[in-house]
Amino acid sequence: MAKVILISGSPNAEGNTVKVLRECAKSIEANGVKAELISLAGMKLHDAMDFTSGDDGFDAVIARIKEADGLIAGGPVYWGTVRAQLMTALQRIAMASMQQGNFLSRMVGGPVAIARRGGSTTALQEMMMFYLSNDMIVPGSTYWNIVFGQAPGQALKDEEGMNTICRFGENVAFLINKIKG
Repeated sequence: MAKVILISGSPNAEGNTVKVLRECAKSIEANGVKAELISLAGMKLHDAMDFTSGDDGFDAVIARIKEADGLIAGGPVYWGTVRAQLMTALQRIAMASMQQGNFLSRMVGGPVAIARRGGSTTALQEMMMFYLSNDMIVPGSTYWNIVFGQAPGQALKDEEGMNTICRFGENVAFLINKIKG
């Protein structure tokens, strides 16, 4: 069965980013594609260019991504941009892909930004560079993949944002199903 990995870049394992990605995963699974949510909360990732550090456990995550058909990154917005830990993860994934046969090429996915207010489009654009520079296929939705909320669970009340994310999940699954035939 086809599979999509959803990565939450939030330091809060039960914050808005995880909650939004869970809803996205439900939309993916409702369309016949398995979804697996991975949270970066609590992980201490080494920089993508740090080749001397020991194993931080992230290579196991990369191995799961390598076997997947889709990848969605959920980024909480702090200080007008996505968290550095998520960008480190995306850069590590990109480096692994380049070193291991470009496994991201033609994989379906895209970014999701969750913000209290400002910086959401900047964060979305920052994450989008990862997808475009790795030859990935990014489906659209009914609007930009942005959800607003501050307190845990508040993002789920952003009706337009959640409808956009759920439709995005449907479109990810739709494309994967079409590609896989």
